[in-house]
Amino acid sequence: MSPKPRSVRPVARNVGQVGLVLAIAFAALAAGAGYWGVVRSADLSTAANDPGMIAAALDTPRGRILDRHGTVLASNRKDANGLPYRVYRDPSMSPVIGYDSRRYGTAGLEQTYDAQLSGLQRPDPLADALAKFGSQRFDPQDLTLSISLPLQRAALAGLGSDRGAVVMLDPRTGDVLALASSPTFNASAISNPASDQAAWASIIADPSQPLLPRATLGTYVPGSIMKIVTMMAGLSSGALTPATTFAQQPGAERNGLLIDGYRVQDGHHLFTGSQLLDLYSATEVSCNIYFALAGLKTGGAAFDATARRLGFYSPIPFDLPTATSQLTNGGGPLPGGFKDNVELANAAYGQAETLVTPLQMALVAATVADGGVLMQPRLVTAFTGSSGTRTVAPVSLGTVISPAQDAIVRQAMTLAVESAWGRIFTSGAAVPGIPTAGKTGTAQLGGPGEPNSWFIGFAPADAPQIAIAVLVEHGGPGGNRAAPLAGQLLARYFATEATP
Repeated sequence: MSPKPRSVRPVARNVGQVGLVLAIAFAALAAGAGYWGVVRSADLSTAANDPGMIAAALDTPRGRILDRHGTVLASNRKDANGLPYRVYRDPSMSPVIGYDSRRYGTAGLEQTYDAQLSGLQRPDPLADALAKFGSQRFDPQDLTLSISLPLQRAALAGLGSDRGAVVMLDPRTGDVLALASSPTFNASAISNPASDQAAWASIIADPSQPLLPRATLGTYVPGSIMKIVTMMAGLSSGALTPATTFAQQPGAERNGLLIDGYRVQDGHHLFTGSQLLDLYSATEVSCNIYFALAGLKTGGAAFDATARRLGFYSPIPFDLPTATSQLTNGGGPLPGGFKDNVELANAAYGQAETLVTPLQMALVAATVADGGVLMQPRLVTAFTGSSGTRTVAPVSLGTVISPAQDAIVRQAMTLAVESAWGRIFTSGAAVPGIPTAGKTGTAQLGGPGEPNSWFIGFAPADAPQIAIAVLVEHGGPGGNRAAPLAGQLLARYFATEATP
């Protein structure tokens, strides 16, 4: 019996299949090489552990950092071995610029823009992708900031020996003109290899925490400046109008307002007597009872929604790290995560578990100043290297309240500074000859010691150019410390910085 013949596949088909597999494999390799070598090359080459980054940090002078007027804030010197190290013009800028140290790494803008300053990232994306193939490997970028050094110095001088923060920004663009934190530190001493260890040991041992950038990472009970957020939430939800009054308010001025067994106290404006306060007059005299009732009428859901549109509960998109602001720690059964009506009422006038950063509250004031639109804050306005300059355009983060609703808030804040009643509580905030809007805050902390002193505002009230937030830790009533400092700084801005 003859053997059964085997079936034979055509050779051409086998060769074709192998070729197809090889082609797919080579295509995948080429795509991977292109992705990692071109598309992601900039990310890989600017990583902190990249050998190029390390070499650039050691041998290449970093780009300069300049203020809005062209004043050099950070430059380079060489040590005895010929290696560059950083020198900083003014300690008032240390919490913003940070430091670049061989021993202790980087902080502040030196850390955020390490790749640009060291020259491994360029303004032109194409030049950046092809840089590793060229002869000029590093192109250190100069950073131009929105900050005015004279305003920054004035803010720090105004805080004096107190701990606190000042934020000043242009509500139209988000440009930050001052971002002061007190106390500050000497960044040059940390960056200089001859003094870095001693300087670091001294700063770390300081109980006042000079390395804490209070303007962006400090979180504080806001007190009555939170009434502006409550007002925005009530107006946008329809719960409040300028004519809203509460029948319980006059009678509760002397004995407090009872909410589920808890008594909300006021009593600091007894001169209003039995008068029913509306939204405007309640803001003028900063009535806790009115705003506690306003918060309850608005409800936790609307309060929470407005706060989130303002940037609460998430890091603010910014050139520096920011702490998150909150109305409550959350987890409660009421809408917005409030535990009960007592917490909601207290949060509505800035107490309970409400915590904010000075930058966040400057943005609240700036949003009102800009017709209800929240602009993204920015510090760096341009990157400049040998390959060109890239400017940073203003960015809107969205509309928080309508222009009509915003006009009501603006009017209330103007009365809080300019009216006869308002001046009792915001003494010194008004800029002579320029209509000023604002709100003070006296944040009760519990226990011994003075409350934190707050002021937020903007000017001119009818065509705002500048918004401000001032916090003075344990500075007492807002009208005693924060408001006069804000008035001085706003006057300084109009004397030296304002556009015609």
